[in-house]
Amino acid sequence: MIPDHSALSAGPAAILAPRPVYRRADLLRLLEPESIAIVGASSRAGSFGERTARNLARFAGRLHLVNPRYDRLGDQPCHSSIAALPEVPDMVVAATPMEACEGVVRDCVAAGVGALVLYAAGFAETGKPERVALQRRLVAMAREGGVRLVGPNCIGLADYARGAEISFVAIPRPPAPPTRPAIGIISQSGNLGFALAQAVESGTQVRRVLTCGNSGDVDVADFVAALSEDPGCSAIALLFEGMADPTRLIEAAEIAWRHDKPVIVHKLGTGAQGAEAAMSHTGSLAGSEVVYRAAFERAGMVPCENFEGLMELASFLGKAPPPRATGVAVVSTSGGAAIMAADRAEARGVELPQPGPQAQAVLAARVPEFGSARNPCDVTAQVLNDPGSLRDCLGALFEDAAYGAVVLPNGFAYDVATPRFRLMGELAARHGKPGCVVWTTQWLEGPGAREAEGEEHIALFRSMDRCMTAIAAWQARAARRQAGTIVRTRLAPAAAKDAAARLLDQATGPVLTEREAKAVLSAYGIPVVQEVLAEDAEAAMAAAEQAGYPVVLKVESPALPHKTEAGVIRLSLPDAKAVRAAFAEIMANAVRAAPGAPINGVLVQPMVPAGIEIVVGARLDPLFGPTVLVGLGGILVELLRDSVVALAPIGHDEAHAMLGRLKGAKLLSGFRNLPAVDLDQLAGIVQRVSELAADHGDRIAEIDVNPVICAGVRLVAVDGLIALRGAERPPHG
Repeated sequence: MIPDHSALSAGPAAILAPRPVYRRADLLRLLEPESIAIVGASSRAGSFGERTARNLARFAGRLHLVNPRYDRLGDQPCHSSIAALPEVPDMVVAATPMEACEGVVRDCVAAGVGALVLYAAGFAETGKPERVALQRRLVAMAREGGVRLVGPNCIGLADYARGAEISFVAIPRPPAPPTRPAIGIISQSGNLGFALAQAVESGTQVRRVLTCGNSGDVDVADFVAALSEDPGCSAIALLFEGMADPTRLIEAAEIAWRHDKPVIVHKLGTGAQGAEAAMSHTGSLAGSEVVYRAAFERAGMVPCENFEGLMELASFLGKAPPPRATGVAVVSTSGGAAIMAADRAEARGVELPQPGPQAQAVLAARVPEFGSARNPCDVTAQVLNDPGSLRDCLGALFEDAAYGAVVLPNGFAYDVATPRFRLMGELAARHGKPGCVVWTTQWLEGPGAREAEGEEHIALFRSMDRCMTAIAAWQARAARRQAGTIVRTRLAPAAAKDAAARLLDQATGPVLTEREAKAVLSAYGIPVVQEVLAEDAEAAMAAAEQAGYPVVLKVESPALPHKTEAGVIRLSLPDAKAVRAAFAEIMANAVRAAPGAPINGVLVQPMVPAGIEIVVGARLDPLFGPTVLVGLGGILVELLRDSVVALAPIGHDEAHAMLGRLKGAKLLSGFRNLPAVDLDQLAGIVQRVSELAADHGDRIAEIDVNPVICAGVRLVAVDGLIALRGAERPPHG
């Protein structure tokens, strides 16, 4: 069994110190070696050295063997050491035990080798302090000597164009080298990386497979940056587990964006670490998975929900030109498949508009009356007797300006399908639009599948849902590119940062009281409800008279930030008698919920009329820094879990986009008898909270503004929580 502990590489041994990502020029001797030496070459069948040499039989460069026990291996000379080689190799592959790796690194540095791949396991992934220290020592030595180190605990790499298939496993091998720019696969897990590479057996064009194991030096971020600048790479399929500093991956993804190189990422390990320790609703909603997704979106990466669809999505985005229209046409020989396409298109937000007059005339003339001469178009099984009808219908829909792509479900695997795919590929190339074949048959590798995948202008999907998801991602990516660079203009007042800093300095504890939190929010221009602190019932009644009935009473105690759970809030109090009774109940409940805790008194606030309740918050993510969140709020916030997260700060357009992505977004545009919410004003609140979080990321751990009550143009925050860094989680009552 091959050990694969690369998920542990995000621990303290991952890297020695922060650094910018390596670029293609930095990794050229690793990615484009002219010469490779195998240290630990062997004649023993099945040994890592023997397997590696066998895999490199097609290598276009010069291969050297190193092992002091042999003078020759087969028909090749074998050298006693790296120093004894006739040239300095660009790359060394160490097929040696862990104990020999330090000497190999030292010899590579001394000789001026460009890159080193370490297969051996048993380093930092074991968690043993001495092994962690050994890995750090090897990486430090390699970096200081200018040797780019891949691994340890690495299965290897493959460059199919040059036959540089560097691994000790049986590498999936395409029948021929790629003939056009193709997919680059990057994976921390060698096992899963080469599992993805087996797509070459089905006709998928793959240029490279790059795995990095423990990521001691070279990691996935470096590989992404390097492939972004590689003209032989059409798209990057990234299988990602974790990093000590994932902001480097975002740096690499931004390089890919500048080069218009799609990066399709499937994230493993999506548990919400740290959410259990969150103090606020914001913290419980903004777990690691959603923050990673927000970071990927910020950098222009395309998330892939499932491992099984990663290569399909990468192949499609690598082949497809920019969309010429947002509409998609579906042509099917099956009415059921046409309905399936319509269902999944609607679920994924893909438009299926009806054809224009010219295309409609062709469909009406060529589709039998028991078919469907519309979109989706059911040409029926009559195409078996009249193949020209499929050609004419496909041609008419490809030509129609309303459509940016055409989808063809394929229900049976048989040889007659291959000419259809060839026809579709020709039409796609002629019109500059991608064709999508959905392989609905369960004979997944049946006749026609390889031919469909091999077509340069056709993408093959084995799921209708994955097809429509891919089209939606393609359109969204193109829309973002067309929008250009995002310009973020600050909205909060210029003096807000300093004013808030002074208020934070004056805070009475690690969790600000509601009054203290609202003062900070007000400094950023966020509208908050006014209040008076009353220390006894008489003062509460006087404040209520001043505010005007009905009123709200809430306890003020730094130990009770979650007031609803503790029973220390009373709403819609109509008169002085009700205020007196509520004051007594609240104080008693507060003492019971937090015995011995300081209680400052009771806040008296005017009762804000009903409206849509929104939560706006922020949280300091341990990996990415300040994040901002917006969602449907109130007491059901964690039950509904309808929220969107972004890295802070954000601009006004980004805040608008976050609101539009809420499942309950329609509530904001006017629902039944509720007025439409002023979305500009609400987006401004979200933006201002993001600026507050970004300005004070060194001090603020969490912000929770819940709820913001929205009714037309009246938006007001009626509660607020700010927790400082280092604050212990307070009791919930």
